[in-house]
Amino acid sequence: MLTIHTELMQVRDGTNTRVTTPESVYGVCQDMATCAQEMFVSITLNTKNKMIARNLVTLGLLDSAPVSAREVFRKAISDSAAAIIIVHNHPSGDCVPSAEDLRVTRQLVDAGRVVGVRVLDHIIIGRGDVPYVSMREKGLVDFDMT
Repeated sequence: MLTIHTELMQVRDGTNTRVTTPESVYGVCQDMATCAQEMFVSITLNTKNKMIARNLVTLGLLDSAPVSAREVFRKAISDSAAAIIIVHNHPSGDCVPSAEDLRVTRQLVDAGRVVGVRVLDHIIIGRGDVPYVSMREKGLVDFDMT
């Protein structure tokens, strides 16, 4: 039996938290490090990069969380977001991006260009000496709007 924790579905931020660095994203999402299932989350941001909400897009299995651009951007559009940061966890603890992670990220960045919502970064949460990886910091994906 699958138990969905509804408190993880959407977390609205009333504190005007600025989310501008991978460290600040990790601070908002570090609870994902201990999840036994892969979770895919979008953090919606206003024009000042202040957090509107943390939205659970999909709750997956041990090693995958299928995601569609439609679901990611549905939340962003309903939140009137100017930008999003996407985050998912690797229950194995190893936060090295897979080829599929890179493919999905590129697809979402392209979709964001079409709908006018910037994808600023994709953070993978793990455990251990390196608790997260930022695809932007690593230069793995071109996040520019051009």
